[in-house]
Amino acid sequence: MPVALITGASAGLGKALAAALVSRKWTVIGDGRDAAALTAAAREAGFTPVPGDVADPAHRADLAAAAGPSLDLLVNNASTLGVSPLPPLGRYPLAELEDVYRVNVFAPLALTQLLLPALTKTGGTIVGVSSDAAVEAYEGWGGYGSAKAALDQLTAVLGTEHPDLAVYAVDPGDMRTAMHQLAFPGEDISDRPLPGASVPAFLRLLDERPASGRYRAADLLAPA
Repeated sequence: MPVALITGASAGLGKALAAALVSRKWTVIGDGRDAAALTAAAREAGFTPVPGDVADPAHRADLAAAAGPSLDLLVNNASTLGVSPLPPLGRYPLAELEDVYRVNVFAPLALTQLLLPALTKTGGTIVGVSSDAAVEAYEGWGGYGSAKAALDQLTAVLGTEHPDLAVYAVDPGDMRTAMHQLAFPGEDISDRPLPGASVPAFLRLLDERPASGRYRAADLLAPA
């Protein structure tokens, strides 16, 4: 039975992807900062919860221990938006920006470093969840977008350095999530698709295992 570790699995895309993999008979380990929300999500989706903050080295060690000696899939999904409402870079509080990079860039790399031996043993897959803000210059998105751009580059280099692994940065597109609502406080985001709509794109990557690189869910879901 293949094993996956998904960070940020208490809600949104992480929870939806965990549920999809469990339905495919995967063993899934998920983490999240809100222990109560993670436990409820794990009970509903059928995965193993390991509550904690991925930016905490002790928690990352717990995740590595839970994953065990071999791992088939790591999904670096946990992230933080940063300041809401989104401020321009000229007024972005640097302490808050450091936290965005700590969660969105440094933590995924640190967790990947811990899990590389287990992933190498299976010739596994690493997925970094990206955003269109990583490649487009949107007003107010400089903090989050630049962190996702950094994660994209780390993911790309890992793919080059580890050719036996499948390493993907995936932009799922806009989603109706709590974090997306934080980016647009007071606005109606009900027109955005639910996170589950992009899950088939991630499953296609796992099924077809194309070359390592950056992919958009919209392209993976488009008719041939």
